Amino acid sequence: MHTFGRDLKFNPHIHALVTEGALDNKKEWVSSGYIPYEYLRKSWQKVVLDLVKKWFPGNQKVNELVNDLYQRYPKGFYVNAEKKITNAKGVARYIGRYLARPAIAEYRIVEYDGDTVHYWYEDHRTGKRVDKKIPVYRFIFEILQHVPPKHFRMVGRYGLYSRRSHRKAQQILSLYAFMRTKQISLLLETKRKKKTYRQRMMESFENDPFQCPHCGRQMDLVGIWHSDYGWIYYYMEEVEKERCKKYGIVQQKRTG
Repeated sequence: MHTFGRDLKFNPHIHALVTEGALDNKKEWVSSGYIPYEYLRKSWQKVVLDLVKKWFPGNQKVNELVNDLYQRYPKGFYVNAEKKITNAKGVARYIGRYLARPAIAEYRIVEYDGDTVHYWYEDHRTGKRVDKKIPVYRFIFEILQHVPPKHFRMVGRYGLYSRRSHRKAQQILSLYAFMRTKQISLLLETKRKKKTYRQRMMESFENDPFQCPHCGRQMDLVGIWHSDYGWIYYYMEEVEKERCKKYGIVQQKRTG
């Protein structure tokens, strides 16, 4: 949530990240590659005005204002739909830019002579630089009006981004990591010139060690467990080791 515009005036608005899809009642992902712009405008208008009516129940003036806003904005409230972000770096860059953004960056303050403050901003419509010189107390007021009250929550997370969905998100990431390692192993298998363990076993004993004796399908190696030593190999531990090695993360030792 932001309350400021580029010129420091009170301009409340919200920056939001929305997934192009959702989980259905069977916990399966349903993709939605396109969200209509008209729907975004009207749905945003309804959410805001329903909250206003909820905060002021039975208030006749508020009801009249809500009805007036529906008539004045038949196409919904203003929504600026950004381009689709296709990678994690783009999401991190967007969040980092807006999550803890001040009302004005220090480099936009040109001069302060003790009485007046000279700063500039870029006009949205023209794209040109606009310079402003205002009294210092007016500048302080314009800054302080954007400081939220203590303990006021400026960031909200819902749906897949919420804390409640953390475990579900971890399961999805684990599945993705497993499929990625499987694809890598298949890619490396095509490049190998030497015979694999599977090929040697089939040539020597005419038995496919990777074939399930019950359903006949090919099995994937998930883990190796020994009755005396426990887990000797587990695929997620290997994935975690590679991730820590890549990003220089120090792994914590297991307790016990």
